[in-house]
Amino acid sequence: MAGTRHYEVAASGRWWDEDDHRWLPAGEVHAWEPGRNETVCGLSLHRSGLSRFAAVAWTDVLPESGGAADAVRR
Repeated sequence: MAGTRHYEVAASGRWWDEDDHRWLPAGEVHAWEPGRNETVCGLSLHRSGLSRFAAVAWTDVLPESGGAADAVRR
């Protein structure tokens, strides 16, 4: 049985969360796997100008999670 994949977040912007005292993703977000230089959908992180948020799980940017999704637009 294959291991479960773990996706983290890359985003086009960021915002400072005063409550958690950390930067969180904003704007357009994409899933990426640690150790890779591209998103799951194939965008180059560097060429696309996306910032990595290794401490933010993909599930936290989904609007229904209420986690780090406050400034996510797409």
